[in-house]
Amino acid sequence: MNELHTVSAKARRGAMTALLPLLLLSLAACASTPEDIGDTGLGPHPELPAPHTSLLPTIHIAPVQTRANPATPSAPQGFTVSAFASGLEHPRWLYALPNGDLLVAESNAPEPHDEHGGIVGWVRKQVMKFVMKRAGAGVPSPDRIVLLRGAGGTAQSRSVFISGLHSPFGMAAVGDSLYVADTDALLRFPYHPGDTQIAAPGEKVADLPAGPINHHWTKNVLASRDGERLYVTVGSNSNAGENGVEAEEGRALILEFTLATGRSRVFASGLRNPNGMDWQPDSGALWAAVNERDELGDNLVPDYMTAVKDGGFYGFPFSYYGQHVDTRVKPQQPDKVASALTPDYALGNHTASLGLAFYTGRSFPQHYWGGAFVGQHGSWNRKELSGYKVIFVPFSNGLPEKLPETFLSGFLSADGHALGRPVGVALDKAGALYVADDVGNVVWKVVYTCP
Repeated sequence: MNELHTVSAKARRGAMTALLPLLLLSLAACASTPEDIGDTGLGPHPELPAPHTSLLPTIHIAPVQTRANPATPSAPQGFTVSAFASGLEHPRWLYALPNGDLLVAESNAPEPHDEHGGIVGWVRKQVMKFVMKRAGAGVPSPDRIVLLRGAGGTAQSRSVFISGLHSPFGMAAVGDSLYVADTDALLRFPYHPGDTQIAAPGEKVADLPAGPINHHWTKNVLASRDGERLYVTVGSNSNAGENGVEAEEGRALILEFTLATGRSRVFASGLRNPNGMDWQPDSGALWAAVNERDELGDNLVPDYMTAVKDGGFYGFPFSYYGQHVDTRVKPQQPDKVASALTPDYALGNHTASLGLAFYTGRSFPQHYWGGAFVGQHGSWNRKELSGYKVIFVPFSNGLPEKLPETFLSGFLSADGHALGRPVGVALDKAGALYVADDVGNVVWKVVYTCP
């Protein structure tokens, strides 16, 4: 690895010049439609084909098509979708406060980000910068939280709630405190219901893994139902261990913080990139949505959601979807693979399933009670586009059943352009669903209007 780090700038430029034409050629093939994606990685028993690797990864991401008026997504009959707030700046994550206000984390990847990694890592970074710009994600992080207030279809007011953050993501209110997960620290702010701005500086509760690589920068936070503990997600530092197993120390896991003592421990590990978390209302179990690895073929590896077991290990980086060994990872650890747990439910291959919220309201039809809404940001490593929508997973007796249902669509145009990309999802106390769209720069609100 040291030899790679000493490669000259001239050699890096030469490698990039040689590879970019091939990569750009694959990017140009963006005319596929969102219908019939042939995805077998869905449900409680997904099909896992043999892995397929190649010198150059498949790169196919829906290019952004901006519009003066955001295209309203489509919902099932009986539901009404409205732009609760538009003109936002890269809204990524949502949190509904108990008093009905909605917090929006306007955020993006920090700088520096994904540094080092030698010539291979450098080429990968340049390509991904190009891809992210094409996808509408190549913008500076606004580094702030905005508060939206209003009970109707459109927010009546908005204000900058907290500014000067560092790639913020997850938020959780406990008592008179609001916890915010920056990319490198868990912060606590004083909060009183009705506040429209917090000017006090945040108190650092704990450092979170970051550094110059920081491959998965988002950190989510969820409070336990009794308010005594916080759960924080930390994504991996690589796709599949290519930066070395040592770079994964303290990564790819969920941490548990006990507020009374300030102590933390690893709650579960081997989770490549956990994002959304929520408590299943019937079983009381902690569930998480997890992004799995890329570059093993169109139909590997499915992203998933699972009930996270205390002390459980879920395979990363050595294996995927239970005990399927990833032979790219060296050295392997067979004892770790033998202990890897199989996830509960596959959410589709390369869908970038991020947001997760269980429906605890009663204003939607009973079919939705206790089920899960999942925001799927959309694929880049698949010939046929997948994701780019919000799905609903029905639950029965605390467990998912049947295949997922498309709940919000219309984020893709007929010619495969991205009109929006859903990320975080949240529910308010009245049972309305909110969806953060970081390409459309909108927060969508969905209510049920049929009697």
